[in-house]
Amino acid sequence: MSNASLASELQGNTLRVYWYLINSSRTSVGPRDVQRKMGFSSSNLAVYHLDKLVELGIVEKAAGEYHVTRIVDVGVLKQFTKIRGFIFPRQTIYASMWTTLFFFYVYEFRALNFYSVFAFLFGLLGALILWFEALNNWRNRPV
Repeated sequence: MSNASLASELQGNTLRVYWYLINSSRTSVGPRDVQRKMGFSSSNLAVYHLDKLVELGIVEKAAGEYHVTRIVDVGVLKQFTKIRGFIFPRQTIYASMWTTLFFFYVYEFRALNFYSVFAFLFGLLGALILWFEALNNWRNRPV
């Protein structure tokens, strides 16, 4: 299935269920777990979305439980990365690096002149923008 058609199918509650599966600490999740976590009125609704993910080829069903077989980067998921089971906005990595460089610059600050003030403001503004973008993406995650 192409990314365009996958992106059109992976929306709304189906995307929320997929997010829960890839974020879950357990390897397999049952429909009742999904129902409780998502606040669905019945487990049939959870099964519907889980089966839709199976049809998309990104989740498999075994012994009544579902597990993710493929991580896809479509739609809002493009803005996130997963490292050691933790999902976070990609900008977090850049913001951390930029902030570290900024603090190193401040620590090594020697003389006050036009260039040092410009570098200070450039570093501060860059760090703030990157952290703002990371926080904004975190707020827009499918929960």
